[in-house]
Amino acid sequence: MLHLRLIVPADTTDEVVSLLESTVGTAHLVVLPGAARSPAGDVVMCDVAREAGDELIGALRRLGIDRSGSITMENMELTLSDHADRAEEEAPGDGADAVLWEELTEATHEESTFSVTYVSFLALATMLAACGVMLDNAVLIVGAMAVGPEFGPLAGISTALVQRAPRLVARSLWALIGGFALAMIITAGFAWLMDAFGLFNSDMIDKPRPNTGFIWHPDWMSFVVAFLAGVAGTLSLTSAKSGALIGVAISVTTVPAAANAAVAFSYSDYQQTVGSGQQLLANLGGIILAGTLTLLLQKGLLRFRRTRKPPASTPGASVRA
Repeated sequence: MLHLRLIVPADTTDEVVSLLESTVGTAHLVVLPGAARSPAGDVVMCDVAREAGDELIGALRRLGIDRSGSITMENMELTLSDHADRAEEEAPGDGADAVLWEELTEATHEESTFSVTYVSFLALATMLAACGVMLDNAVLIVGAMAVGPEFGPLAGISTALVQRAPRLVARSLWALIGGFALAMIITAGFAWLMDAFGLFNSDMIDKPRPNTGFIWHPDWMSFVVAFLAGVAGTLSLTSAKSGALIGVAISVTTVPAAANAAVAFSYSDYQQTVGSGQQLLANLGGIILAGTLTLLLQKGLLRFRRTRKPPASTPGASVRA
């Protein structure tokens, strides 16, 4: 279940309450007249099944509540109530499959910000991967994959394409391209510094690397793995099962490929630079394609379910303070 808290202008409260009472999947409706001070208005609260949340938020935005007041929604870990159980049963679809588009757009917007923190994590992940490449250490490569924050802007691009939000596309592309470019420049400088201290040398990049050589040898399997990881990552975002993102992070070679390209370039090994660049593009493209197709499929299924939903029924009880 989700908890919905609204600040509503007094002259709109009856219309909002009527909407909530007629929405399938709502329960525990509470109205607090005049409780809000900034902005001034009534406070309206209710619980709503996750599968009914997206449509309800859309209806509230069409009433202008996001402009004249506020809309706040949060996940509830536990709700013990027969009213809530009935609301979830009446709501069409399954909560685990529901997509809250406003929540997804907001989350990817935040994760797609070209910030000092984002660049720092990406640069640290790339430098860690550079150590793994030079030492042919798969453990360091896996660690670097888990640290990298690049899935945020990748998901942002997919979300923006499906939602037709050009600003989010531009923002995510800037975070992705600018972030990787800066991280690779920093990693090239890091490789030069490590070489100056005698910790890196050209033999380390040229020698056979059975554990990490795949990073600069892209093939169709690279694309397939990235595509599957993109599907898993997108599902983890839309179903709020964020733990799956860890598995996504360690299954694709975006950060290691960027690191190998930067280190190889610093040693003038342009063959590895090109191969690593191709690996990076294949992985980025596979994730974006998978994420976009997954969101389009979820959007289509949501529309299909809405056309087959049962007639609206009024939830249990409302309370006016």
